[in-house]
Amino acid sequence: MKVASIIVDVLAKGTDRPFDYIIPQSLEDIVVKGMRVIVPFGPRKIQGFVINIKESSDVARLKEIDEMVDLQPVLTEELLSLGKWLTEETLCYAMSAFQAMLPAAMKAKYDKEISLPSEEVKQQLHESVRPLFSKGSIRFSDVKNHPAAPYLLKDISKNFLDVTYIVKNRVNKKMMRGVMLSSSMKQEDIEKYRDGLGKKGEKQKVVLQYMLAQKEKMSVKHLKDELGITDAPIKSLISKGFLEKIEIELYRNPFAEREFQKTSALPLTEEQSKVIKPIHTSIEEDKHNVFLLYGVTGSGKTEVYLQSIQRVLEKGEEAIVLVPEISLTPQMVTRFKGRFGSKVAVLHSGLSAGEKYDEWRKIQRGEVSVVVGARSAIFAPFKNLGIIIIDEEHESSYKQEENPRYHARDVAIYRGKYHNCPVVLGSATPTLESFARGSKGNYRLLTLSKRMNNAQMPGVEKVDMREELRNGNRSMFSTVLFEKMKDRLAKGEQIVLMLNKRGHSSFIMCRDCGFVPTCPHCEISLTYHRHQNLMKCHYCGHQEQLAIKCPECESDHIRYFGTGTQKVEEELTKVIPEASVVRMDVDTTSRKGSHEKLLAKFESGQAQILLGTQMIAKGLDFENVTLVGVLSADTMLHLPDFRASEKTFQLLTQVSGRAGRHSLPGEVVIQTYTPEHYSIDLASHHDYDAFYKKEMIMRKMLKYPPFYYLALVTVAHENMAVAMGETDKIASFLQNKLSSNAIILGAVPSPIAKIKDRYRYQCMIKYRNEPDLFSSLHFLLEQYKGKMQKQNLTINVDLNPYVMM
Repeated sequence: MKVASIIVDVLAKGTDRPFDYIIPQSLEDIVVKGMRVIVPFGPRKIQGFVINIKESSDVARLKEIDEMVDLQPVLTEELLSLGKWLTEETLCYAMSAFQAMLPAAMKAKYDKEISLPSEEVKQQLHESVRPLFSKGSIRFSDVKNHPAAPYLLKDISKNFLDVTYIVKNRVNKKMMRGVMLSSSMKQEDIEKYRDGLGKKGEKQKVVLQYMLAQKEKMSVKHLKDELGITDAPIKSLISKGFLEKIEIELYRNPFAEREFQKTSALPLTEEQSKVIKPIHTSIEEDKHNVFLLYGVTGSGKTEVYLQSIQRVLEKGEEAIVLVPEISLTPQMVTRFKGRFGSKVAVLHSGLSAGEKYDEWRKIQRGEVSVVVGARSAIFAPFKNLGIIIIDEEHESSYKQEENPRYHARDVAIYRGKYHNCPVVLGSATPTLESFARGSKGNYRLLTLSKRMNNAQMPGVEKVDMREELRNGNRSMFSTVLFEKMKDRLAKGEQIVLMLNKRGHSSFIMCRDCGFVPTCPHCEISLTYHRHQNLMKCHYCGHQEQLAIKCPECESDHIRYFGTGTQKVEEELTKVIPEASVVRMDVDTTSRKGSHEKLLAKFESGQAQILLGTQMIAKGLDFENVTLVGVLSADTMLHLPDFRASEKTFQLLTQVSGRAGRHSLPGEVVIQTYTPEHYSIDLASHHDYDAFYKKEMIMRKMLKYPPFYYLALVTVAHENMAVAMGETDKIASFLQNKLSSNAIILGAVPSPIAKIKDRYRYQCMIKYRNEPDLFSSLHFLLEQYKGKMQKQNLTINVDLNPYVMM
């Protein structure tokens, strides 16, 4: 007897452990670690991951595995051990860790089949429920919106009905018609028939000749295109038994309509040659090193990545390249596809679920050697990794904000150690934590201090918007920026404008009584979106029509405050009607392919101004862009987040780097209400080293990373008193468990104290060396598991949080 240890798809503390199941004799040689199977669990059948196979179990009565979901393991031995590590490091469920490694299309969906145990029971059902069973059993998904659904659920709770749980996999392989030579006929018989065909069977003869020469399965479409024939000769050969009908799997290709021109390696500058040498040595010697590639914008970091990957591919190994979602632009994809062609798979949120699934399967089957993708691409199921590269390593999008709350950099270093390969972290503005590690020698620091072709860094001019107001300029464009924009348009050059807010206005206010419409479910003001004439909550999605009169005092003096991208676009068309504007924000790029179309329009010169949120700050390289305008540099500076200065400095430096990347010199105008703030001042001088020193003093003084680690515990409940009380208890418990060196702040309301009708309280732990912290947090979550289910309480623990809101 063989027994499989299985992690089941039930996200609860009591089930977060392996359960043993007997492997049926028919499957004994087929079921292996890393596969998904369907198993009985209580009254239902659910999916689970096989994490171990053994000869016996300590449990006396075992159930059998019901069926297999996969024919090959979807998780490698390494990914199984990585899942175990993730559960310990992020305090998540094992199932959450494994699910995070698979494309969304492979996550199971469950349905319930409801049937009558006997006809006599029908009379006991609610009158509105009886007609549902006129044709036998029903699926809950088909009737969940039916008016009788509430009564159906009551009848189920009274045990009048039988419920069977059905697992539905969301995976749909794309199939097409195909043919192959008959498996039941000898080759000589097929050749004999072919040779005997006369003029009438000329087309059939051509088909057989081609199929005999190729000796492989062929799609009907390919045959027709290649041989210039219709369906008729193929159908005829099938009916005579010389060909067999089959289904051929087809990959969805998100880049089918694009041709990538082959590119070759560029000559390296002296600095590039110097920094690439230790990376190549690490590749050759199979050594795990973490390199921090600190290079100014436009210094040629991408070429260093490409040539390092080339070296890895020559060794027959594989590479993962992570780029932030917002800079995973068509330009970035083109660079990698142009250099490595069909060896590259691309994974990002712009692809459909089916396209992501197909790209993932190419990786799993070993059909590609390079993956370029956003955060989750770090789990690409490669078996022979030679390098992992994280571009723009400072980006907060590399940290996942829901379970498992992993940071892609930590996963990359874990995998780098496992495969004995280098990990390269690249940025013009590294996080303080990474730069501190580089300075101390924990990471190897590699520096690129000059731009390619010795191009000059763009000149930066700060504009104090308070002065503009004093001088009577109430426009959103300062006099300096407006004049420079007019000048660039006259010269036929292009402009990039960044504002880190979408929508039309930040909020709406009654001028008479000061009333501001807020979301009824969250403690946040609603944002006005002019095109739909709606007010929207950017946290829960609630939206409502714009009121003509104030609901409080009935005044009609409703005014819009703050500026969003829509408002800037309107203003631009008024003041510079001759310029064509491309607006890029969440609203304009949500449709598939829209990102690409908008950038192509700007690149081709059909538009002169690219206006956008921070999604335009990174990864873009346009020859003709000579002016960058930052409309409000203060947007992030006043958020309740200790990283606010760092994020402001990074964003300003990144967006400034879009100007003057080629032969034309670039200029940057930063509009601000706090020009004296060191993050804005030092960003205008491109002085990361001075910023690092200044910010490190602040962090040390206030006991924040990299001098201390952080853990954030957030409690949410629909009753404010319950949320506050439970957070208070948690803070007291931790105070007793941890050493006197740990600093515990809270319980306090979260910066956004209510989201989706739930009040949020938090406590923060600052610590340096607390061996009991993990066990204490584990114990806490274990103690609260019953309460969390009964009282609808949620407790989230985020270790090293990146979002403090």
